[in-house]
Amino acid sequence: MVRCEFVKTVKISVIRGLLDDLLEQKVFSTEDKVSVMENERSRKDRARCLIDMVIGKGEKASRIMIASMKKKYKDLCSTLGLISSPAGVGELLP
Repeated sequence: MVRCEFVKTVKISVIRGLLDDLLEQKVFSTEDKVSVMENERSRKDRARCLIDMVIGKGEKASRIMIASMKKKYKDLCSTLGLISSPAGVGELLP
């Protein structure tokens, strides 16, 4: 559910911000960031790619992304139902 809502609602500026944070935290490489932001991808495809890559990198990566979202994008977290959950990781992971 969180994945679908994330894809539906996340803005491109948030995707860029999350990518910067994930790169800074060494969760993503520059190549990962470039892959998500490929020009031919739609916003929804970029969102799908981002969340799927984070999930694929495991629980630690998911925790880092959620922490970044809670710090910078509280409205999005509220929409996704991540505010009420202390970690939110269980909601992000399949």
